[in-house]
Amino acid sequence: MTSVIAHRGASRDERENTVAAFRRAVALGADGVELDVRRSADGVLVVHHDAHLGDGRAIVDTAARDLPAHVARLTAALDAAAGALVNLEIKNAPGEPDFDPDEGVAAAVAESLAARPEPADRWLVSSFRMETIDRLRALAPELATAYLTDRLDDTVLDAVARGGHVAVHPWVGDLGATAIAAAHARG
Repeated sequence: MTSVIAHRGASRDERENTVAAFRRAVALGADGVELDVRRSADGVLVVHHDAHLGDGRAIVDTAARDLPAHVARLTAALDAAAGALVNLEIKNAPGEPDFDPDEGVAAAVAESLAARPEPADRWLVSSFRMETIDRLRALAPELATAYLTDRLDDTVLDAVARGGHVAVHPWVGDLGATAIAAAHARG
């Protein structure tokens, strides 16, 4: 089965990671959307790929009310993607201004999704940081999780399987019959 997942929404037609992009993706018939989650200075979960805004301000240092209008709150983005699968990528990279070693953003995402009326199988939560998705699974084992990686090898695949994560999202250059067979062998 093939699924069409609109990366950052219908980002060719609308500004990426916006309510308009998610609505457009659903209207075009996408099976799902991928979006990026960060937290504002006042703890609001928002959707934005980069840690900084175009004017240089860090999202983590800016209150939600002071963010540009195109930066959606997570709740609005999820509403805009109604009926579609949503892959929520938690941005939590060491070296970025919003790096959260305590995984508070993972906890906030789990809490936000638990408060919604949709079934848990509508969500897939991913991150490039294994600790982030491990924390999310510990808090909300009903949520599917995926590990994003630019290195696909047996160590990574074993960690994904051991952690109970349902998917690995590798860099496309690592994909091939051998890698796919190795992933399938681990479930």
